[in-house]
Amino acid sequence: MKTISSTLSAIIMALGLSGCIAPPIALTPLTEQRLKVQAPIRFLLTFDDGPSASAFANPTLSILDDLANNPHQPGVKAVFFVQTRASGAGGSELGREIMRREHAEGHILGFHTSTRGHTNHRDLSPQALEQSLTDGSADIAAITGAKPVFLRPPFWNFDQRTFAAYQQHGFHVLMTDVSLNDGKIWGYNFSLRRRSNILRQLSEVRERIADGELPTVDGVIPVEVTFHDLNRYTSRHMLEYMQILLDSAQETGLKVAAKPFYDDSAALQRAVMARTVTDRTKPLHLPGLWAWMWDGNSH
Repeated sequence: MKTISSTLSAIIMALGLSGCIAPPIALTPLTEQRLKVQAPIRFLLTFDDGPSASAFANPTLSILDDLANNPHQPGVKAVFFVQTRASGAGGSELGREIMRREHAEGHILGFHTSTRGHTNHRDLSPQALEQSLTDGSADIAAITGAKPVFLRPPFWNFDQRTFAAYQQHGFHVLMTDVSLNDGKIWGYNFSLRRRSNILRQLSEVRERIADGELPTVDGVIPVEVTFHDLNRYTSRHMLEYMQILLDSAQETGLKVAAKPFYDDSAALQRAVMARTVTDRTKPLHLPGLWAWMWDGNSH
């Protein structure tokens, strides 16, 4: 089992080897033809690790403002996978206040962690994992009035044991299609290759859509995108990120719905449910370097 320290070391090493992002997959005539019978896409925005407890230029609050008011589509709804007991996140009074705002504005609160840190669930004993899931569920229910439904495992890493525990608590696991690689915690948080990264990942999503792998929900195909709302670089560039998603979809040949983002909480809930992991024994689509890291070590 990997420890957090070994995990971070592996990530740092991988980042050092990932200076170049592969070019987008070329759009072939066959893929273009297959796309014609597929529904348009709609971006399903998700945020991990927050809410920020910072009293200075709070990034989560900035992101909430941009989702509510932006030139692309006002009133965008997202899923926030929260750390309910981290002191720099939901374990603070400001963090809880922000979670109340997220819920009041129609966003979905999903569970990420309830430990003091960003702990890999696989590193927890069965008893500690049980306590963590119980605490996190209660923390979110205290704000929303209902037990949370969705969970994203820290570091995208879970196995049969942790998956079974999630199911026992009524959690549905959500992974992602596009990871913005903005969850940096190693002394820098900028992203010099955000456009090429999104373009490459959306070209991969396009191939999956052409092959009929992604479900259609309410007439659109939900495409999951993951940000980190503790990151001030993300918050400062949120509007740019939204524009890059739209530009990259067009460049890769993907049809985008008239409403490119979700602005209805019920529709968002249905879309998320349709994209959750239903069978842990089947191969998972993992974002970027995480597929390399956890390959053969998630069973």
